[in-house]
Amino acid sequence: MSQQNEHLARKMEARHIRMISLGGVIGTGLFLSSGYTIHEAGPLGTILAYLVGAILVYAVMLCLGELSVAMPYTGAFHVYAKQFIGPATGFTVAVLYWLTWTIALGSEFTAAGLIMQTWFPHSPVWLWSLLFIILIFLVNAFSVRLFAESEFWFAAIKVFAIVGFILLGGLAVLGILPIKGYSHAPLFTNIFKDGLFPNGIGGVFTTMLTVNFAFSGTELIGITAGEAKNPDKTIPKAIHTTLWRLVIFFIGSIVIMSCLIPYQQAGVTQSPFVHIFKLMGIPFAADLMNFVVLTAIVSAANSGLYASTRMLWSLGNEGTLPKYFAKTTRAGSPLVALCFSMLGGILALLSSVFAADSVYLILVSISGLAVVLVWMAIVLAEINFRKQFLAKGHSLAELKFKTPYFPILPYFAFGASLLSCLLIYFDKNQRLALYCTIPFVLLCYLGYYLCKPKSR
Repeated sequence: MSQQNEHLARKMEARHIRMISLGGVIGTGLFLSSGYTIHEAGPLGTILAYLVGAILVYAVMLCLGELSVAMPYTGAFHVYAKQFIGPATGFTVAVLYWLTWTIALGSEFTAAGLIMQTWFPHSPVWLWSLLFIILIFLVNAFSVRLFAESEFWFAAIKVFAIVGFILLGGLAVLGILPIKGYSHAPLFTNIFKDGLFPNGIGGVFTTMLTVNFAFSGTELIGITAGEAKNPDKTIPKAIHTTLWRLVIFFIGSIVIMSCLIPYQQAGVTQSPFVHIFKLMGIPFAADLMNFVVLTAIVSAANSGLYASTRMLWSLGNEGTLPKYFAKTTRAGSPLVALCFSMLGGILALLSSVFAADSVYLILVSISGLAVVLVWMAIVLAEINFRKQFLAKGHSLAELKFKTPYFPILPYFAFGASLLSCLLIYFDKNQRLALYCTIPFVLLCYLGYYLCKPKSR
């Protein structure tokens, strides 16, 4: 058997990994859809849902941290699933995660084209989509260092926008800055004036389903492990700092929105960020936020192509897919896997144009639920890893990073993830995800056993 590489070139620093993880999470969900979430669940319900979602994600990331530091492989968690759950599960996790990001690529390129059309109304959307496809492909093709550096700055723009929104919005809430429609400090009146849960407690549970999807992307920390400098130090630091930043950015933004916009008006017509900047009289508010949203979209596409490429490289590297998927350029970029992932993104883009009500709807439904299934696989792999590690006579002191409160925290993470999958059944708008994903997962297992490489 030929010697396998467990990782690609280690060129990512701690600042890159922190920003890549944040960049994968902070997307159009926060900038565009957050107002709709408040409208559905009420202000307090949305805050609670995001808080519980952040705790769940943190628990999953702590499990991933133990695995990533002990075994820093490229394409990490599908390798862990293969080793500690079973090869068919590892294959299924890789396919689900690859599909998630590939479908996202298609929608991101369309969204980027539509935003550019607001500034250049007579230009076709497909032309801008093509330009962004070429840009993102080239950034990923040259080297991991170029990808990491570009993603750092894409994510930084989003972070600066959110911090600015929270600071300026906070001053408006306290009455220090004037805001249209208020002759006094708004304070927290809008959050409580219609009762704690104006649409009923059920709205909170429905929101929790979308919250999990909003936080998807944090697991990119695990994918970067194989290309991180000093992973035993950079990975734990990235996990801890990512959580509190997510809490501040997501919950901070939602508190500001809830204070300044009555929940009945939130998210009905436009981005709550744009709406509040306009109320504060900030010039070019719509253009500024469109630029930030465009950055968020390009950043998500950048991270998505990176993640899906590493999954294909890893499958080729271990022999599940043909070995040419693991070929790299002199700069260490897995070009064959990159081309196939970009092709998948273009096919997703075409299906969103030509089969939006059938093929694309099914793909989106599967990819929405897939991330939570991947989280469950990460947690189960960590539980089995710890048991096997101790059974072989090792001591916990040998682990450079340990998941705290074992086994309570991993079982909580697994149970909460499973519950959020089952709750989908009670939301008629999201029920299709279950109907599509369960058969797809079974098909992945069947496909693995029919096509698995025959051992010598």
